Amino acid sequence: MEREVAKFLEYLSKELNFSSNTIISYRQDLADFFCLGEKHKIDYKNLKREDVRKYLKYLDDCKLKNSTIARRISAIRSFYNYLLSNGVVENNIFNNVRNPKLEKKLPNYLSYEELAIILDNIDMSTEIGVRNRLIIEMFYATGCRVSELINIKMSDINTTNKSIKIMGKGSKERIVYYGEYAEDYLNKYLNTGFNKGSKYLFLNDKKEKFSIQEVEQVIHKLIEHLAIKTHVTPHTLRHTFATHLLNNGADIKSVQELLGHASLNTTGIYTHVSNERLKEVYLKTFKR
Repeated sequence: MEREVAKFLEYLSKELNFSSNTIISYRQDLADFFCLGEKHKIDYKNLKREDVRKYLKYLDDCKLKNSTIARRISAIRSFYNYLLSNGVVENNIFNNVRNPKLEKKLPNYLSYEELAIILDNIDMSTEIGVRNRLIIEMFYATGCRVSELINIKMSDINTTNKSIKIMGKGSKERIVYYGEYAEDYLNKYLNTGFNKGSKYLFLNDKKEKFSIQEVEQVIHKLIEHLAIKTHVTPHTLRHTFATHLLNNGADIKSVQELLGHASLNTTGIYTHVSNERLKEVYLKTFKR
């Protein structure tokens, strides 16, 4: 069984280009499932409905979020579909198990005022400060993910039409754009020579390639002493980009393309935020 799991995870990584975080989660989900199976002496090659019911009850007893339960079921379903396609099992009983309904969590985003506070309080007297300002500007201008931002190479940037080639999830390329503000700070940053000789746009304080955690720490330090109630992460800035676009009249299909969402349903959550803003304006301006 361990050999099958290892081959499955390798298949996800090399054939389907799953992210390392997803593979780590799937590995843990499968280990947890098989640990329960060993406890109840379940034959993983011949699962029965009763076995599945025991597992679902176990998940319910753990008081997990629906999103976590859905991911665990998806991991096991995918694994058994892999076994089925390779002739290891004769059927996949998890194909008959529906994922729980997911809670719709509204994206966290910054107001224009909060964004301005962050930008205005960055110390621009140092190279690090200029780099930090550009990080915020690029997040807000492009809506890119933190994993995409740290992998931007100098060769990906087209300064003529102010565009950047981004490598997104599943190794899918897309083009994002930046405006005059980001262009201004990009030029200032490049003029400092901070990343001179590197193929990457952004480098950490040691002038090495950034990690996701290091970018998160940079943002945390920028806002920890500011009077901002919103919890700010790199993804908050991505949400802010999308929400501000929709609030200013952008169509959802264009926002989907800019964010790199495979499905319009994923982008659809932002329309609720935009509609909430519309409702707020309506109630304030239309007294009747």
